[in-house]
Amino acid sequence: MNYQTYNPHKDLESIVKFYWTLEVPFDPKNQKQKIVPDGCIEMTFNFGDNIKRFISETDFILHPNAMVMGQRTKSFDILPTGKVDTFAICFYSIGFANFVTMPLENLVDKETPISELFGQEEAKELEQQMIRANATEERVATIEAFLLKKLNEKKTISHIVKATVDALLKTNGTTPINLLLTEGISKRRQLERHFRKQIGISPKQLSKAIRLQATLNLLLNKKLETLTEIAYESQYFDQNHFIKDFKDLVGVTPKEFLDSEHMALSALFYK
Repeated sequence: MNYQTYNPHKDLESIVKFYWTLEVPFDPKNQKQKIVPDGCIEMTFNFGDNIKRFISETDFILHPNAMVMGQRTKSFDILPTGKVDTFAICFYSIGFANFVTMPLENLVDKETPISELFGQEEAKELEQQMIRANATEERVATIEAFLLKKLNEKKTISHIVKATVDALLKTNGTTPINLLLTEGISKRRQLERHFRKQIGISPKQLSKAIRLQATLNLLLNKKLETLTEIAYESQYFDQNHFIKDFKDLVGVTPKEFLDSEHMALSALFYK
């Protein structure tokens, strides 16, 4: 697997986390790979063969070649049908709402063709420009020109959403949501509404995804020796609480995650 990341333009760096590319030659022995929640929304362009997204153990759908993957509340499995050649934009959780008017809760746990978000003509032109590009740098320039143009149409993130996201990121998702909301039930309901529109998921769901990412970083880079140490560092109540939350989001226990060949792609993103 050849996985590379690229930094965004300074005018986009508060919105776009990074760009990434992935190239994998076809191997008939390829196994399903698990994709886990990360609190981000991604726009991806597939220049290789089709990619299956499993909706059950055996049933699958094919990813659109140009799509937006909304917030994820659970893990899922993918499997390429041939070679992989992908370019993607990873948006911060508050980032993608700057470019669309659709409530982002409509995108949760599914892949939406970019034509449904930007219109058939504009989406087709963008996809063709990305296909014709001769190198990654040209693709970065193409997508940045598109995003900067869209950004000038000015969508705004509400202050309450940004402040909450900033607080969650600062503490790796460990701050209890009730400590962030001290202004009564009406403010909590307002935050929930804004979150579902501008982030796609609830503050609690985003908190769990952010916490999972920090935990995966510790787990995969072996920064701590035991699951108990990781649970303590990530401020879980105890090891059992850590394992339960991990399994709820990833679908397997931390030990099964480390031992499974189906986690190779997810592991690649954190090493």
